[in-house]
Amino acid sequence: MTEKQPIYIMPENVSRTLGRDAQRNNILAAKVVADIVKTTLGPKGMDKMLVDSAGNIIVTNDGVTILDEMEIDHPAAKMIVDITKTQESEVGDGTTTVAMLAGKLLENAEKLLDKRIHPTVIVKGYKLAAEKSKEYLEEISFPVEDKEVLKNIAMTAMTGKGAEGNREKLSELIISAIDQVGSGKDVNIEDIKIQKLKGDSVEDSELIRGVIIDKEAANETMPKKVENAKIVLIDFPLELKSPETETKISVSTPEQLQSFIESEERILKEMTDKVINSGANVVFCQKGIDDVAQYYLAKAGIFACRRVAKSDMEKLARATSSKIISNLEGLTEENFGYAETVEEIKKGGDAMTYVKGCRNPKAVTILVRGSTEHVVDETERAIKDGLGDVVAAVKDGKVVAGGGAVEIELASRLRKFSRTLTGREQLAVEEFAQALESIPEALAENAGMDPINVLTELKQKHESGLVKYGLNLFNSGIEDCFAAGIIEPLKVKKQAISSASEVATMILRIDDVLISSGSSSGAAGGGGMPSQFAGMD
Repeated sequence: MTEKQPIYIMPENVSRTLGRDAQRNNILAAKVVADIVKTTLGPKGMDKMLVDSAGNIIVTNDGVTILDEMEIDHPAAKMIVDITKTQESEVGDGTTTVAMLAGKLLENAEKLLDKRIHPTVIVKGYKLAAEKSKEYLEEISFPVEDKEVLKNIAMTAMTGKGAEGNREKLSELIISAIDQVGSGKDVNIEDIKIQKLKGDSVEDSELIRGVIIDKEAANETMPKKVENAKIVLIDFPLELKSPETETKISVSTPEQLQSFIESEERILKEMTDKVINSGANVVFCQKGIDDVAQYYLAKAGIFACRRVAKSDMEKLARATSSKIISNLEGLTEENFGYAETVEEIKKGGDAMTYVKGCRNPKAVTILVRGSTEHVVDETERAIKDGLGDVVAAVKDGKVVAGGGAVEIELASRLRKFSRTLTGREQLAVEEFAQALESIPEALAENAGMDPINVLTELKQKHESGLVKYGLNLFNSGIEDCFAAGIIEPLKVKKQAISSASEVATMILRIDDVLISSGSSSGAAGGGGMPSQFAGMD
């Protein structure tokens, strides 16, 4: 009888984790990521300091910024980071919530796995709970009735950020900006530019009814300020185009050289004369402007900027009601844009061009000021969160009470729903409800309150039908959060529940982690946790 030989389908040194070990490692990685951002949740949350190898520092409590800047290797942990990025791009806020919720769903799933409940059953229960949660969210949401609600949404989003002390002023800027660029529910957040400027304080931040671009006049002799600006936007160069292929010009006499130079200047003068004769007094060019062209434009008293970014050109077009033209034939007054002033302002060695006083701008700029670079950066992140929340509320038209009120109500309803199920999915739905309760629990914990007492009191209020009751951490009380102005967009909550449940179920279904042929042999995801997770709690 011949002895059976082992069959190798992979190299012997390939790292592989199977079954329960693979699930346990992935769940642990997700829990660690959730724990990292947990302490940043809410108005009393703490900040994280991120230091890179070059010594650059970021101080923030913005979930997506923390996870994006961290060096994370574990594949399951990267999946959590990805959902925070999705949350940020879709609704602009709720990144800490989605990471925490995903981590807690997986942590609770581990309890069920230990009871020998199959991952497929847990996945089915979680999907049922997520769908029901979205139905219940619609039932407990309220329509956006006035601008005061939107202002409260913006302030709630900025609470706990570095800009909290000026959240009222910043929320007014956000509402004014959205009012200006939006039309009903049609709001494009890309039409609101955020320009940072170090110096002065956060309360000196302002809304510019126009666009600020990070460029200066192309020539020192050009005027620094133009009143009643007639603006032309061109996306072709005001210089002689370089030939497509290598070209040689033979010059045998000084006269021929002089003739060549003169013809070049003549062509440039003809180009600039067309611009000058069109009546425009401000030129923004997406490409280059030759030195000779700069001289003629400056001599005619025209302000010109060169190599303006395409995104800025598009914002200028929307702000000044001008058209971007692609040839000299388009230099007609009907294609011009208008602004009260175009001015180059230098501050701290940096020059910027302000296009202000546009008639009916459909693109505006929020100028963010702050005493240091860290303050300006954190204020920008707070404004982006506020903008994202308000735009989500405007588009969706519905909001919910904040302060953990919505999570407690959903948990209560899901527990009642679980009792209607007969299979083991009932247990998964209950764990989903318990995961939702981790949000108000973390809010209370981060504020130094007793989370058990808070949860007990919140549950009592919601059992008696007070669906808007949540945590008001400014007075450490439990009250009607809607009346207290603690309001969040429905879309943020829906997206957080969808993303967290989807990534949790995806990770739960993984029972084998292999190093693929496209990865290096030292990639993470094998038998142990990567080094940066070691010792973290």
